[in-house]
Amino acid sequence: MNLHVSGTTPNPHHLLVLLAVARTGRFTTAAESLGLNHTTVSRQIAALDKSLGGRTLARTVGGWELTDLGRKAVRAAEDVETAVATINAGEAEADAISGVVRISATDGFSAFIIAPAVAQLRRAHPNLSVEIVTVTRRALQHRSGLDLEVVVGEPQVHRAEAIRLGYYTLGMYASVSYLKEFGSPAGIKELSQHRLVYFVDSMLQVDDLDAPRRLVPGMLDSLSSTNVFVHVEATRAGAGIGFLPCFMADHHPDLVRLLPEDFAENLPYWMVLRPDSLRQPAVAAVAQALRQRTIAVKDALLGITPLSH
Repeated sequence: MNLHVSGTTPNPHHLLVLLAVARTGRFTTAAESLGLNHTTVSRQIAALDKSLGGRTLARTVGGWELTDLGRKAVRAAEDVETAVATINAGEAEADAISGVVRISATDGFSAFIIAPAVAQLRRAHPNLSVEIVTVTRRALQHRSGLDLEVVVGEPQVHRAEAIRLGYYTLGMYASVSYLKEFGSPAGIKELSQHRLVYFVDSMLQVDDLDAPRRLVPGMLDSLSSTNVFVHVEATRAGAGIGFLPCFMADHHPDLVRLLPEDFAENLPYWMVLRPDSLRQPAVAAVAQALRQRTIAVKDALLGITPLSH
């Protein structure tokens, strides 16, 4: 790839600095990963821009994003990185599936899909490291610092690749002790007499997750949280009736699924990646591992069979 634009050949080290910024979205984080300071990173990016005759990065709300020129430079930087890794490996074949992959995903998906998938992948590639930020939100328009996201519902994104991983089912659940004390609702009308354990309504960013409040608008909140593990444990403790992912609730014998014919909300998991991410062997390997794991536990996600750990 010819990056000889303004009469000066770009410094390969400066290209690697740009690659680090592109992957983290921030000068400070890139500097830490490279053992440099923020000022040095800024200066070397400026030198790279000068040699290429244009800006490689643009500031966004979420951090730094690559320009069109920056994307070309990053592809060259990835070639440099691969060449350096091969040299450092000596006679042994370099393992391209290494380094840090950063993921944003929901709590449940992170625990039951990502964690075992990555654990299995690392057995073959021990130099791979994965960082997970657990959050339930819409896909970001700017993915600075993230290699991939997993979101609920079809994403509306630009300059990104979106891949549907599969579906999961949510249902109404109550603990055995709760049902003994308060009785089991026979239908939606009776369900409205009970309290709901679910997400904090004012903080819920995913429209597809509004099912309980849409289907049973008269059902008042009991305990609300942004964390789905809290939903499960609060339901088990008898705080109310929880609207829970079946793959999380079904392996608790003290939870009973209620009115499955009325409450079986099927929602899709989507994976969103930056256009350049899949060119990184580590990101591509993690993405494939997530797809394989999702397929392997398809029935559990749909509430057909309990999910085994």
